[in-house]
Amino acid sequence: MKEFFKAGLLLLVLSTWSDARAAGGAHIVDDSEVETPGHCHVELWVTRFVPGNGYANAAPACTLKQIPFLEVGLAHQDYWSEENNAPILGPTVKVNLRPQDTGLGLGITASSGVNLTTGELNFATVVGLMSVPINEAFRVNLNAGWSYVQGDMPDAFFYGAQIELQISRELMFTVEGFGRTPGIGGIQAGLRYTPREWPLDFDLLAARFLGENQPFFFTVGVTVRF
Repeated sequence: MKEFFKAGLLLLVLSTWSDARAAGGAHIVDDSEVETPGHCHVELWVTRFVPGNGYANAAPACTLKQIPFLEVGLAHQDYWSEENNAPILGPTVKVNLRPQDTGLGLGITASSGVNLTTGELNFATVVGLMSVPINEAFRVNLNAGWSYVQGDMPDAFFYGAQIELQISRELMFTVEGFGRTPGIGGIQAGLRYTPREWPLDFDLLAARFLGENQPFFFTVGVTVRF
């Protein structure tokens, strides 16, 4: 069970930064863009590991019209297993340094979380973001940065890459690879459905950490924008 707890903590760290459009949310890799200025979103998702561990996430975030390059939010996450329970709460901040409509989007994001049971710092991250829009239907997102995880996975380099393909006006396919040194990596793929007349995104994702005794995990998520 120890391997599954490690995987769950790592997924908590990697999934904390968020954006309500394409990347972000339940995805591991994020894009460079912030929420539309003057708007907010709330991201809700549940991840289930095979054979049975899981975690849930609730994360509101907003971007003010007065500061259109800054997104500020809060994430509450709860990992559970037969042996452990880790309710975690912490802030998220995302800064857009260069919008992607210039041809190359750049940003930076930071997050941290405190275990509400013990009061100890559970994780902290600082990650650089790059988005490369190839055309209206195809985009590449690249991430690299630093992450801290309490326990036997301390300071480490994080990296990730994601491809987004807009299949139709309402449906997007994504596939991403990610890793955290030393030697921890994974892959995730799925679909995002965005109804035309509703400010909602629905995510259905399947993923696996690479390596011996690493679990598969499946995620169902919804994002509400307002």
